[in-house]
Amino acid sequence: MKAADWQDYSVIATGNGYKLERWGKIYLLRPDPQVIWDSEFKLDEYKKLSAKYIRSETGGGKWVKMAQFPEEWTVSYKDLKFKVKPMGFKHTGLFPEQAVNWDYMRSLIKNADREISVLNLFAYTGGATCACLKEGAKVCHVDSAKAMVERAKENVVLSGAPDEKARFIVDDCRKFVEREIRRGRKYDAIIMDPPSYGRGPNGETWKLENELFSLVKTCVKVLSDRPLFFLINSYTTGLQPQVIKNVLATTVQKEKGGFVSAYEVGLKTEEEGIILPCGNSGIWTEKEING
Repeated sequence: MKAADWQDYSVIATGNGYKLERWGKIYLLRPDPQVIWDSEFKLDEYKKLSAKYIRSETGGGKWVKMAQFPEEWTVSYKDLKFKVKPMGFKHTGLFPEQAVNWDYMRSLIKNADREISVLNLFAYTGGATCACLKEGAKVCHVDSAKAMVERAKENVVLSGAPDEKARFIVDDCRKFVEREIRRGRKYDAIIMDPPSYGRGPNGETWKLENELFSLVKTCVKVLSDRPLFFLINSYTTGLQPQVIKNVLATTVQKEKGGFVSAYEVGLKTEEEGIILPCGNSGIWTEKEING
């Protein structure tokens, strides 16, 4: 599935490990490990290029400015608005390909016959939070990074979403879910976009391949008696759509019935006319979705 309805974002061209993107009126060149083919032209010589992210041989990297551009700016997707700010490790604070999932979740919430409560785990800067709030859902937004949660609050305000229906929590996602189980709280929908790898405050190692199944199994315990959906998104190489589908089938579907589907998420490039793969998603739904 590809995000095809953006006006303020596009992938202009790709090649030699990089992707050239337009974010509103700002043009960025960022590394992408999936881009193993040659470029049609020298991307770093693109006349409108604003900045390029260059990796360091010792890890990390830095942004090199090619022209004057603001430290942060706003882009829109339909009725959603997001702050874009180039950060360390090539990030901008937004994953445009996730628009596919935003639209998907919004349609499910819109067609539900009740108010939906959503738990958004590893929620980052709140793209999914904004989307669900705009359809009238209540959202509990959880992320361990305080700065990202603050950005999410800003995005909710920018999008004109009802922030009174949002709870913003800075916490370890698994520990938060375990506490919610003890408190007896339930949610009609769960979203998670967990990192591939990380370390906890006490040196704990997180590796998604080792943690995903048990995390999803735990999260099933906070689903309501009539859940609407459970969405998993992953950027981890090796976690193919079928793997995510199997995890959902052996946890959520086993417990709640319903239906499971999985798909690759991507973005079409303007220059080459090809699809740039941008991760995999799987979703469990209460009812079968056609199309």
